[in-house]
Amino acid sequence: MDTREALGSWIDGPRAAAEKMGADFGHRGERLGLPKEGPGSIAGPGRRIGALFVDGWLVALICYGLIARGDQAEANLWTSPLFFLVAALLLSTTGTTVGKRLFGLRVVRLDGRRATIPQVLLRTLLLCLVVPPLVWDRDNRGLHDKAVGTVEVRI
Repeated sequence: MDTREALGSWIDGPRAAAEKMGADFGHRGERLGLPKEGPGSIAGPGRRIGALFVDGWLVALICYGLIARGDQAEANLWTSPLFFLVAALLLSTTGTTVGKRLFGLRVVRLDGRRATIPQVLLRTLLLCLVVPPLVWDRDNRGLHDKAVGTVEVRI
């Protein structure tokens, strides 16, 4: 077998190459015992990014209108701390944020129960650092979710 074929191309990625060779990864979340689709299945990247944009937009709107009263520089200064506070508070109490609720998502532990406060605080901190959410595994779980043992599922 050709080495290039075994590794796949940079366009296809390693998963496509492995599937061509007959490897079966199953569906996203199968390793975690989650269903393929419907409630409890792993949220796709489109929904997750959409929810993040909604949450970020709402926080920026609050900072610009209520906290900074129109001062753009001051609003930018408060956006990240307020995002951390709002996300941590909502995730620790309800398991979802406004954006996640609109997109039908919830953050839970791997056993399906609500994430603990330390898990939520560390997950939100890592999310605010930006890099961990950009690193995904084959189940589409970001590094921030893997670090604290949580998963974002559809509700």
